[in-house]
Amino acid sequence: MKHPLYLSALIALTVSSHADPLQDDLDKRKADFESKATPEKIEENEKGIEAVRASGVLEKALKEGDTAPNFTLKNGKGEDVSLDELLEDGTVVLMWYRGSWCSYCNIAIQAYQEHLDEIKAAGGQLVALTPELPDKSMPTIEKYDLGYEVLTDLNNGVAEKFGTVFQLAPKVAEATEERVGLRNFNGADYDKGTLPLSATYIITPDRKIAYAFLDADYRRRAEPTTIVAELEKLKTAE
Repeated sequence: MKHPLYLSALIALTVSSHADPLQDDLDKRKADFESKATPEKIEENEKGIEAVRASGVLEKALKEGDTAPNFTLKNGKGEDVSLDELLEDGTVVLMWYRGSWCSYCNIAIQAYQEHLDEIKAAGGQLVALTPELPDKSMPTIEKYDLGYEVLTDLNNGVAEKFGTVFQLAPKVAEATEERVGLRNFNGADYDKGTLPLSATYIITPDRKIAYAFLDADYRRRAEPTTIVAELEKLKTAE
């Protein structure tokens, strides 16, 4: 007998209007996981997401109307890239990518690549932040032929400034470390108990946050078509 959470996911997929193609793909990945995982593993995963929600990270994270902090990070080639320099060329779409080990992240970054031309046409520069070291993110950039910057937010320092970093529930942290080995991706000094929300921001040249997507559930992401629509709104308001 299928677990109730798996059945719920299938129902959600059936009634989907397909208005959100990225979320449809993420939901399919979730349903696939729940069709194979034990009820105990599914429940533990859900508890971990609820723990993120209860941590208060959503309340403390920067939101629409707030001022984004400047930062300088290295890209996959080891080059320094700063937010202020990017903003000199226009509005920045900033999204967090937990790592190449996260299948949901890989689905999301591919979806954004597919909409990259639309994002650019609407006036946005797409930039992804990840705790992964540059030499770990480079294979992902090459594998998916990403046409946008992927910057290393070492130890989630920038996520901390944006208020989007959270402490994993102990059992989830233990399971993630056992399954993934995050220090292999994020460096020997990485604090294995923290991860960033899969947040997405639109930041205007004056460093104001014009749009913020925040969710405790890493299986939910900002829809690229929504980002394009928000960018178009900004162009109309100019």
